[in-house]
Amino acid sequence: MTKSDETTTLEETTAFEDAVARVQAGADLDTETERLLAMLEPDERLWLLDGDSEFWAGIAEMSVRDNLKPIVMGAIARVGIPGLRFCDGPRGVALGASTAFPVSMARGATWDLDLEERIGVAMGRELRAQGANFFGGVCINLPRHPAWGRAQETYGEDPVLLGEFGAALVRGARRNAMTIVKHFALNSMENARFKVDVRADEATLHEAFLPHFRRVVEEGVDGVMTSYNSVNGEFAGQNEELLEGILRGQWGFDGVTVSDFISGLRDAALSLRAGLDVEEPFRQQRAMHLPNDLETGKASWEHVDRAARRILRTQLRHYASPREEQPSSDVVFSAEHRALAREASQRSIVVLQNDPVGAAPVLPLQADAVTSIALIGRLADLENTGDHGSSHVPSPEVITARQGIAEALPGATVRTVFEDDPAAAAAAARQSEVAVVVVGYTAEDEGEYIGNDTFDEAGLALIPPLPDGTDPRTLIGQAGAMPGPVGGDRASLRLRPIDEAIIAATAEANPRTIVVIVTAGAVITESWRHSVPALLIGWYSGTEGGRALADVLTGAVDPSGRLPYSVPTTEDHLPYFDRDATTIEYDRWFGQRLLDRDGHEAAFPLGFGLSYTTFAIDDLEVHEVSGESVVATVRVTNTGERDGRHVVQLYGSVQARDFPSRLLLGFAPVELPAGASTTVEVRGSLRPLQRWTDSGFVWASPEAVLEAGAFSGDRPTTAPLRLV
Repeated sequence: MTKSDETTTLEETTAFEDAVARVQAGADLDTETERLLAMLEPDERLWLLDGDSEFWAGIAEMSVRDNLKPIVMGAIARVGIPGLRFCDGPRGVALGASTAFPVSMARGATWDLDLEERIGVAMGRELRAQGANFFGGVCINLPRHPAWGRAQETYGEDPVLLGEFGAALVRGARRNAMTIVKHFALNSMENARFKVDVRADEATLHEAFLPHFRRVVEEGVDGVMTSYNSVNGEFAGQNEELLEGILRGQWGFDGVTVSDFISGLRDAALSLRAGLDVEEPFRQQRAMHLPNDLETGKASWEHVDRAARRILRTQLRHYASPREEQPSSDVVFSAEHRALAREASQRSIVVLQNDPVGAAPVLPLQADAVTSIALIGRLADLENTGDHGSSHVPSPEVITARQGIAEALPGATVRTVFEDDPAAAAAAARQSEVAVVVVGYTAEDEGEYIGNDTFDEAGLALIPPLPDGTDPRTLIGQAGAMPGPVGGDRASLRLRPIDEAIIAATAEANPRTIVVIVTAGAVITESWRHSVPALLIGWYSGTEGGRALADVLTGAVDPSGRLPYSVPTTEDHLPYFDRDATTIEYDRWFGQRLLDRDGHEAAFPLGFGLSYTTFAIDDLEVHEVSGESVVATVRVTNTGERDGRHVVQLYGSVQARDFPSRLLLGFAPVELPAGASTTVEVRGSLRPLQRWTDSGFVWASPEAVLEAGAFSGDRPTTAPLRLV
């Protein structure tokens, strides 16, 4: 009988419920945690440290679906401990028939923290309504290179953007669930994730790859999930410097740490000593080895109690904190959440080009005037919400571009060419007033990597024997033992050659050609983009993406998406990347800051995006500089003839040796009617202007220049800033 099978009578409250009530009444959280811990038998304390399901039973469920139901870790019914009931994310709740929101990278393109917090509330409700309490959906890894296969799960290339969006999602989801930030740390390679050792000096860590995790810890995140890769020679799941030194020692994190699934640690005792509290998701290495490790002294009961204490305290704090009322199952894929997904998708779409054709820009289309449209491309009628790994959310319905455009243009003839046929595309375009080409990627091209080489002999040695006693290492090389390669890091940053051929043929046949790219990361477009008047990034756009695309194309909403990363003109302007590397060195140079250092103009800089109206930003004033933050105001004017939405971006420019010359500090979206002006307050963090030294952070320069504009390098209004 497992611990979660043991029951209490219905008439009694449990010890856990009593402890929750006492904390709510004012009792000390730590005292009540110790009281609960003292009630547990030794085997129950060990039970807290990994998943409740036996390994192969859990694998059988995962073979059907990663989150067939909440994955329970450490439930002990005898005293009423609910356990960590895990559900994955981040594009939605990976349970049941939940709402697929646009992927995180698309939501980062909204530059809208209030919207992200509302999405967090919706996800938390759907998760809780389906029996989970532990949300693994706050992914904030920095995509050092745009080829990273799981870039779609994170928010952008900048630590400020990552940290603020992660914090917003935590604020929203915590009203119903405990939240987990992941993957700690330096996780931005997919194919080699189980074997690569990522090396970075302390300055690179603290200035570039850890600030966003620190920000989310400060927001109060409940859990931290470690990454698969090694960091400076030790796997992250058993890296004491990361877990005890930085996370808890420097930042004061007081929640629970958990491993990534199955291969998230390599030594049960070492991981426990290093500060990893829970091995996810099943009974695996710790169940196999910890009892003997405790007997031989490789680990101690003090280590067990330290982890158990953190696990209990995190759950007790959550259940004693103010929460929303228990949501009903009706919230799952509700009309309200679908409308929120549509709003997020509308605000995420980035217009990169909108050149005149004749007297006016090709966009927006006049819905009541368009009589015919050619809809071209293999992705134009594909339900394509992102990769098919742990973040997959199989919504009951996904609106494709074809469906959305057909609804928005009911009086127009829609000629479709979904095959890879440039001649057919040209013929359809030639017969139509306007052509829309939808191209890009799918889960086959990028995403979580699963392949025949996912588990080598060393990896299979980490898992228990098969139910019949067979050594799992005998599976190596067996046909069908693992699925064929799916997803992973992108092999190319360009579209397929056939896609470029289709674009060229369509543009030659119809000058009013609009290209929509479905992607997560940057796409190099220099070989063809100047031949088309309109170019949009449509993202993996969620369950309502097709309708949102039509809303933007027809001008029902003003396009307000802004790039959450820079797009270079060539791969040569990016950091070194080898998706099969076993060792790689990270430094502080990537994205826009690398382009700036090397003097390369971006095809599209960080923060860039067009509207159907025009805006002016002026009169930057600094109102408060306090510690590590700044408050400034600017005047924003809608100088065009349409209502619109703009994003004011605040950058800090410094002159310092071996340090980025311009860094994002803060941002604020604003909606304005045509011709209107308003004063916008922008709050920014000054932390990006600090350099890490042996003594901690110091200002990289005693002075900086604040720049307020529409994208990185746009500086219509500036103000001096004295830091020392």
